Amino acid sequence: MQVVKNPTATGLSNEDARRYERSAKLGQRIAKFNQTALWVILLAGAVLFMLPLYVMVAMSLKTEVEISNTSMWSWPKDITWDNYKMVLTDPDLNFIRKFFNTLFLSTVPTAASLITGAMVAYPFARLKFRGRDRLFLILLSTMMLPGVVTMIPGYVLMAKLGWINTYKPFVIPAFFGGGAFGIFLIRQFMMGIPREMDEAAKIDGASHAVIFWRILLPNCAPVLATLAVFGFVGGFKDFMGPLMMLNDPDLMNLEVGLRSLQQAHKTEFHLMMAGSMIVLLPIFVIFVLCQRYFVKGITLTGGK
Repeated sequence: MQVVKNPTATGLSNEDARRYERSAKLGQRIAKFNQTALWVILLAGAVLFMLPLYVMVAMSLKTEVEISNTSMWSWPKDITWDNYKMVLTDPDLNFIRKFFNTLFLSTVPTAASLITGAMVAYPFARLKFRGRDRLFLILLSTMMLPGVVTMIPGYVLMAKLGWINTYKPFVIPAFFGGGAFGIFLIRQFMMGIPREMDEAAKIDGASHAVIFWRILLPNCAPVLATLAVFGFVGGFKDFMGPLMMLNDPDLMNLEVGLRSLQQAHKTEFHLMMAGSMIVLLPIFVIFVLCQRYFVKGITLTGGK
């Protein structure tokens, strides 16, 4: 809002111009106050959400004696890294083996679901066939089923197939689209890509496979990166799936391994916090590396 500097140029009287000027200045003050208040609220929210992380880091760097004698909010007087060393070398946890198990369970299903999910989304977004919208509606309806409803039937099905205590329940279903949410997100993103690109490729003799692999898939990089972050974090932090499907400790992931570490060390919170920080570190790295694509994918998909 601009302040009137020359009342006669706008045809206003001096009194009206002064009243308008006061109103404009008041509006500017209100806008500045609202912006400052918004920043204060966002900063307070960020600090509030970072408090558990601070407590985790502080306790992971304390000795067992210091934890019992100081508040959990205090920063350690003498920082020690022995807690992390003990977790990494703990024979009950077997960290290295479980880390590679977790890496496998988070990367392979994610990659499979991205490729097949894009394949399923392509006909829903670019092709016209009978019953397309009804099929897509049925697909979306599967998102309304909570995980606890399909947990027991899924376990019974995997047991009947003889897949218990193997990685097949995590890998093979990922090759069937990876779930309705990812298919929906990719489909919405594809619908925002101009169809003129498809038509130009068809004029040059390109098939649907060429259009999908060489035109649409590269342009879907932001939404694929977004789903990759979701899939990797979900697979890395999965607890119930490996707990139900796996019996062999050598096949377990880190989340189940931390549970065994808790049972072995019980009230040794410094070791528990150190183990939790080690598990969170790869997730932080992935998010930092993919943050730009993650935000871009969410923004562009939401704007379609």
